[in-house]
Amino acid sequence: MDWVTRVADVVPVALLAGLVGLDVVSFPQAMLSRPIVGAALGGALAGSPASGLVCGVALECLALESLPVGASRYPEWGSASVVAGALATVGATSQAHLPAVGAFSVAVLVGIVAAWIGGWTMVQHRQLIARVARPRLGQLAAGSRSTVIGLQVFGMTADLGRGTLLGALLYLVGHPVAMTVHARWRVPEDLTRAVVVTAVAAVAASAVWKDFHAISGTRRLFAVSLALGTLVVVLRA
Repeated sequence: MDWVTRVADVVPVALLAGLVGLDVVSFPQAMLSRPIVGAALGGALAGSPASGLVCGVALECLALESLPVGASRYPEWGSASVVAGALATVGATSQAHLPAVGAFSVAVLVGIVAAWIGGWTMVQHRQLIARVARPRLGQLAAGSRSTVIGLQVFGMTADLGRGTLLGALLYLVGHPVAMTVHARWRVPEDLTRAVVVTAVAAVAASAVWKDFHAISGTRRLFAVSLALGTLVVVLRA
């Protein structure tokens, strides 16, 4: 029974990690793989969307530092965020608006590690597609429709499998760690959240500062967004 329950917990998270990981490069590239979205979905699947969302916000601050460009290697935040969002729900209650601090800390750490592992798996995925495509270069040069479609389907299927397997392994490893840390965490909640928030905010501030100097209009957009966000917080308070 325990084994069945364990599989029932892992499979949905793994499948969601595969689908969201697919969005990073393959399909549909609809921003579902952004940490704030992926972690919220993972948290909702595990029973606490608020905990997943908070974790996603923290990971989103870190993801701002990396810019996916072409074939360069970068962290794969899609699958990682789903797993992190699900782990952030450990110890959360239906009345709480914030995740338990021990599980939250583990979830952010797992998200970072998972993103870098995911980036490595994406490189392996590209190399696999290259090996499969190399014997078919003549057909591709001739414009063979079936060859192009076959490679696209193979690539997306392999990418889905990559994200699903990655999500399953990371959740299997991370969940017992999150459970153990949550049960033994003794650092005050306010101090824990302050440390995590300060760390991710520092990374986000660095990324935004670089954008201020590299992208025209960023400062104006940032000022408007900050003003609107502050207004919403004040009105809700």
